[in-house]
Amino acid sequence: MTVTEFYWVRHAPVVHLNGCIYGRNDVDCDTGNAGLFSAVAAELPRQAVWLTSSLRRTHQTAEALIAAGAVQGDFLKDEDLDEQHMGDWQGQTWDEIDQKYERIAHRFWVAPASVAPPGGESFTDLVNRTRRAIDRMLESHRGQTIIAVTHGGTIRAALSLALNVEPEAALAFQVENVSITKMEHIDDARHGGAWRIPFVNRVLRPQSAQQNF
Repeated sequence: MTVTEFYWVRHAPVVHLNGCIYGRNDVDCDTGNAGLFSAVAAELPRQAVWLTSSLRRTHQTAEALIAAGAVQGDFLKDEDLDEQHMGDWQGQTWDEIDQKYERIAHRFWVAPASVAPPGGESFTDLVNRTRRAIDRMLESHRGQTIIAVTHGGTIRAALSLALNVEPEAALAFQVENVSITKMEHIDDARHGGAWRIPFVNRVLRPQSAQQNF
């Protein structure tokens, strides 16, 4: 039996955009909470392959975790792990989107999973490219431990794939900044591949920042 461990970490908070949707915009995050990063670093495995998306807020978060004591393995970047592209909605607030697209409003996300913003992509599109990234990880690092520092949408997409649920259902997962979600891909000759999820959204500090994506 071969077990590949995935530790998904959402990037640190983006606090300077006043609640605007940033999606795939390349914005900075706040890594100033040293106690938080020490606590999270202590929970991560010492030997691992490190991955981030192509967006610098994930690089900044990974660098802060490494500086806080996490041991760096290979550091790889994969743009298929980027956040959902929100197209023309990026730079607008949730309230502005609600006013302009009244029928699109969603309880947990900006829009239903099948809806693509103008010039952007749907959450279902994000699930499909996250699948590509996971397939590559399993091909290149099967049997290893992977720490993937990514985004709330990307982690929800990974949960959709692991649980084999519709993308719309995965939008109900809460994924907070600098939380850890652990998934294990188990592969054996008798049963084939399957996913096990030890925990989702493990938060190691009080919630103190507004959650955006």
